[in-house]
Amino acid sequence: MASTNKAMSDAYMVENAKKAGVKTTESGLQYEILREGKGAATTNNSMVKVHYTGKMIDGSSFDSSYDRGEPATFSAGAVIPGFSEGLQLMKEGGKYEFYIPSDIAYGEAGNAGIEPNSTLIFTVELLSVK
Repeated sequence: MASTNKAMSDAYMVENAKKAGVKTTESGLQYEILREGKGAATTNNSMVKVHYTGKMIDGSSFDSSYDRGEPATFSAGAVIPGFSEGLQLMKEGGKYEFYIPSDIAYGEAGNAGIEPNSTLIFTVELLSVK
């Protein structure tokens, strides 16, 4: 399963990088700016309040603050590396989509409901930064 997921995820990321508006960082994180923020910038130590939906590359959702009806608040540095990096590209009021390869997500270990070597897609609205 891990090797199949890795191959599918790698192929997805190669194709996704070709899409208009998608940028790739040095770590391999890909992101797209859906709405530019105008407020405070995020640092690794910032407490952030966000609304987000997390999906797999097949489009299935594995987590959503929207579904819970309440934004999530946490330290920007206390999440998977790709999510943390993406948050630090944003400013308050922004909405981005992150495409996080497995090596900066949950890697070979996977996580509850997330298979090993899975690429994750998050749509994130940064509501506030403290």
